[in-house]
Amino acid sequence: MNEVVAQIKQKFTAAQNILIVAHVRPDGDAIGSLLGLGLALRAAGKSVETVLTDGVPGSFRHLPGSDAVKKTPEAPFDLFVTVDCADFRRTGKQFETYRKPNVNIDHHVTNERFGELNLIQPESVATCAVLTEHLPDWGLTISREVAENLATGIVTDTLGFRTSNTSPACLRQAALLMETGINFPELYDIALNRRSYNAAHYWGAGLASLKSEHGIVYGTLTIAERKASGYGGNDDADLINLISTIEKHKIGMVFVEQSDNHVKISWRALQPGVDVSGLAKSFGGGGHQAAAGADIPGTLAEIQLQVLKATRDMLQSS
Repeated sequence: MNEVVAQIKQKFTAAQNILIVAHVRPDGDAIGSLLGLGLALRAAGKSVETVLTDGVPGSFRHLPGSDAVKKTPEAPFDLFVTVDCADFRRTGKQFETYRKPNVNIDHHVTNERFGELNLIQPESVATCAVLTEHLPDWGLTISREVAENLATGIVTDTLGFRTSNTSPACLRQAALLMETGINFPELYDIALNRRSYNAAHYWGAGLASLKSEHGIVYGTLTIAERKASGYGGNDDADLINLISTIEKHKIGMVFVEQSDNHVKISWRALQPGVDVSGLAKSFGGGGHQAAAGADIPGTLAEIQLQVLKATRDMLQSS
């Protein structure tokens, strides 16, 4: 057990009231790590409050512990933990005045190490993989309910074990979680394959907008299209994962217009050796070499011009 892991164990042992927070517009890894750690700590007798500024998206509300998630902290706490947050600002504006977290657990190479204790493992495929490795080190049990959450994070962040960082260690972790009795095929199907009718309608608008230039393939989703489809989220309904299957391109992207004069952008590297994390970082976002995102203030038209130029320039210089 390394020093940071041992120090985190001491923190968890000493604390009684624990606040756990993940990033805004949460994905499967953010939600899985938040819920998985929260359930494990509750099982150890701790009072735990799990908070997501944007709440739990409908596609993840089936997960154990999701019904206890709050949008704002309500209880006093003596330990503050963030999971899957590369940048503290990604927890949401409501936390701007909070002291730095006692514990920061993540796997993003771009993590700014903003915590008192920082357990950052870029070699892990997901923050849920970091937790799968270390929950036993902290004396915490990986129950079936905990495993369902952790497996969701691993499956979603690897796109179903399809990303280039999928490793034997990752597959062994998935097997360990499966041994708790979770229905892995069903979990996989819910996490990656199932879509509502409205989400599929929304996808149609994005696919109709597809453009290809200079090795980049990208789609656009507007507020009007979201309203017309009846899709309830403010994300791309995982359209980026479909775009990432398009051959003969180096980068896939989706631009999603937001109601607050922002644009949410997702990048995917579609060929080996392409790194999109620096692009996202330059626009105030973050992520991994193969998958990254950002939320940028401005109109859809102006942000598309800026981001496409930066993406073209990056490809030309690499």
